[in-house]
Amino acid sequence: MRRSATIPSALAGLALALGGVVMTAPAAHADIAACQDHVQNQGTEVTDDVRMACYVGLVGDQARCVSDLAQAGVSNAVATEACRQAPG
Repeated sequence: MRRSATIPSALAGLALALGGVVMTAPAAHADIAACQDHVQNQGTEVTDDVRMACYVGLVGDQARCVSDLAQAGVSNAVATEACRQAPG
């Protein structure tokens, strides 16, 4: 394959890969929102501590998510369910 044909192919592949990342980004925000909404629907105010705990759950540390939510005043059962909803 000629070099002039290889460069556009590589750029097209890169654009498709980056497009996939951009397309999945909004889903991550929706998962954090689901975690926060669950906490709020159970009667606890969504503070910065709750937001951070939900983010920790999003990145996959469920035990720390539950622990951080408990420290923010969320009951264990509510924290467990909220953190279950966080991962994307």
